[in-house]
Amino acid sequence: MQCEKGHDHNGAAALGATLRRMNMLLRFLVFWFVNALALWVADYLFASVTFDRLSTVIVAGLVFGIAQAFLKPVLVILTLPITAITLGLFLLVINAAILMLVAWLVPGFGIAGFVPAVGVGLFISIFSFILNMMLGR
Repeated sequence: MQCEKGHDHNGAAALGATLRRMNMLLRFLVFWFVNALALWVADYLFASVTFDRLSTVIVAGLVFGIAQAFLKPVLVILTLPITAITLGLFLLVINAAILMLVAWLVPGFGIAGFVPAVGVGLFISIFSFILNMMLGR
Protein backbone atom coordinates (compact mmCIF):
# COMPACT_ATOMS: atom_id res chain seq x y z
CA MET A 1 0.00 0.00 0.00
CA GLN A 2 1.35 3.39 -0.90
CA CYS A 3 0.78 6.61 0.98
CA GLU A 4 0.12 9.97 -0.62
CA LYS A 5 3.88 10.45 -1.07
CA GLY A 6 4.20 7.19 -3.01
CA HIS A 7 6.07 5.23 -0.31
CA ASP A 8 5.42 1.51 0.10
CA HIS A 9 4.61 0.86 3.79
CA ASN A 10 3.96 -2.88 3.39
CA GLY A 11 7.65 -3.44 2.76
CA ALA A 12 8.28 -3.87 6.50
CA ALA A 13 5.67 -6.62 6.71
CA ALA A 14 7.15 -8.36 3.67
CA LEU A 15 10.62 -8.06 5.14
CA GLY A 16 9.41 -9.54 8.42
CA ALA A 17 7.84 -12.50 6.62
CA THR A 18 11.03 -13.05 4.64
CA LEU A 19 13.13 -12.98 7.80
CA ARG A 20 10.80 -15.50 9.47
CA ARG A 21 11.15 -17.84 6.49
CA MET A 22 14.93 -17.41 6.54
CA ASN A 23 14.94 -18.10 10.28
CA MET A 24 12.99 -21.32 9.74
CA LEU A 25 15.40 -22.35 6.99
CA LEU A 26 18.40 -21.56 9.18
CA ARG A 27 16.93 -23.56 12.07
CA PHE A 28 16.32 -26.50 9.73
CA LEU A 29 19.89 -26.34 8.41
CA VAL A 30 21.32 -26.21 11.96
CA PHE A 31 19.09 -29.16 12.95
CA TRP A 32 20.34 -31.10 9.91
CA PHE A 33 23.97 -30.19 10.66
CA VAL A 34 23.65 -31.29 14.32
CA ASN A 35 22.19 -34.66 13.29
CA ALA A 36 24.83 -35.23 10.62
CA LEU A 37 27.63 -34.24 13.01
CA ALA A 38 26.27 -36.55 15.71
CA LEU A 39 26.17 -39.45 13.25
CA TRP A 40 29.66 -38.66 11.98
CA VAL A 41 31.09 -38.60 15.53
CA ALA A 42 29.24 -41.85 16.30
CA ASP A 43 30.87 -43.39 13.21
CA TYR A 44 34.26 -42.29 14.53
CA LEU A 45 33.68 -43.56 18.09
CA PHE A 46 31.72 -46.77 17.55
CA ALA A 47 32.94 -49.68 15.44
CA SER A 48 29.32 -50.80 15.06
CA VAL A 49 28.46 -47.73 12.94
CA THR A 50 29.68 -47.51 9.36
CA PHE A 51 29.32 -44.98 6.55
CA ASP A 52 30.63 -45.42 3.01
CA ARG A 53 31.35 -41.73 2.44
CA LEU A 54 30.62 -38.24 3.71
CA SER A 55 27.58 -37.79 1.47
CA THR A 56 26.01 -40.81 3.16
CA VAL A 57 26.44 -39.12 6.56
CA ILE A 58 24.74 -35.98 5.24
CA VAL A 59 21.78 -37.92 3.79
CA ALA A 60 21.50 -40.04 6.94
CA GLY A 61 21.46 -36.86 9.05
CA LEU A 62 18.54 -35.54 7.00
CA VAL A 63 16.58 -38.81 7.13
CA PHE A 64 17.31 -39.22 10.85
CA GLY A 65 16.10 -35.69 11.55
CA ILE A 66 12.90 -36.22 9.58
CA ALA A 67 12.26 -39.54 11.34
CA GLN A 68 12.89 -37.94 14.75
CA ALA A 69 10.54 -35.06 13.93
CA PHE A 70 7.62 -37.05 12.52
CA LEU A 71 7.91 -40.72 13.48
CA LYS A 72 9.21 -40.47 17.05
CA PRO A 73 6.24 -38.48 18.46
CA VAL A 74 3.82 -41.07 17.04
CA LEU A 75 5.85 -43.94 18.50
CA VAL A 76 6.10 -42.21 21.88
CA ILE A 77 2.32 -41.79 22.04
CA LEU A 78 1.69 -45.38 20.94
CA THR A 79 4.12 -46.77 23.52
CA LEU A 80 3.24 -44.37 26.34
CA PRO A 81 2.10 -47.10 28.78
CA ILE A 82 5.33 -49.12 28.47
CA THR A 83 7.41 -45.94 28.51
CA ALA A 84 5.72 -44.91 31.76
CA ILE A 85 6.19 -48.37 33.31
CA THR A 86 9.91 -48.37 32.41
CA LEU A 87 10.27 -44.76 33.66
CA GLY A 88 11.25 -43.55 30.20
CA LEU A 89 13.86 -46.19 29.44
CA PHE A 90 11.76 -47.46 26.55
CA LEU A 91 12.64 -44.24 24.74
CA LEU A 92 16.08 -45.80 24.20
CA VAL A 93 14.38 -48.62 22.30
CA ILE A 94 12.44 -46.10 20.19
CA ASN A 95 15.65 -44.19 19.38
CA ALA A 96 17.41 -47.44 18.45
CA ALA A 97 14.49 -48.50 16.24
CA ILE A 98 14.54 -45.16 14.43
CA LEU A 99 18.31 -45.43 13.98
CA MET A 100 17.94 -48.95 12.57
CA LEU A 101 15.21 -47.72 10.21
CA VAL A 102 17.47 -44.94 8.95
CA ALA A 103 20.30 -47.44 8.45
CA TRP A 104 17.91 -49.60 6.46
CA LEU A 105 16.68 -46.68 4.34
CA VAL A 106 20.04 -45.02 3.59
CA PRO A 107 22.39 -47.06 1.38
CA GLY A 108 25.95 -47.03 2.71
CA PHE A 109 24.93 -46.57 6.36
CA GLY A 110 25.09 -49.59 8.62
CA ILE A 111 24.69 -50.50 12.27
CA ALA A 112 25.82 -53.90 13.54
CA GLY A 113 22.62 -54.87 15.34
CA PHE A 114 19.96 -53.64 17.71
CA VAL A 115 21.95 -53.68 20.96
CA PRO A 116 24.72 -51.49 19.52
CA ALA A 117 21.98 -49.23 18.10
CA VAL A 118 20.69 -48.65 21.65
CA GLY A 119 24.13 -47.47 22.78
CA VAL A 120 24.66 -45.36 19.67
CA GLY A 121 21.16 -43.89 20.01
CA LEU A 122 21.92 -42.92 23.61
CA PHE A 123 25.20 -41.32 22.54
CA ILE A 124 23.53 -39.39 19.71
CA SER A 125 20.81 -38.13 22.05
CA ILE A 126 23.33 -36.87 24.61
CA PHE A 127 25.68 -35.44 21.97
CA SER A 128 22.84 -33.65 20.15
CA PHE A 129 21.46 -32.29 23.42
CA ILE A 130 24.86 -30.84 24.39
CA LEU A 131 25.47 -29.41 20.92
CA ASN A 132 21.99 -27.86 20.80
CA MET A 133 22.57 -26.29 24.23
CA MET A 134 25.86 -24.84 23.02
CA LEU A 135 24.13 -23.44 19.92
CA GLY A 136 21.37 -21.94 22.02
CA ARG A 137 18.56 -24.03 20.56
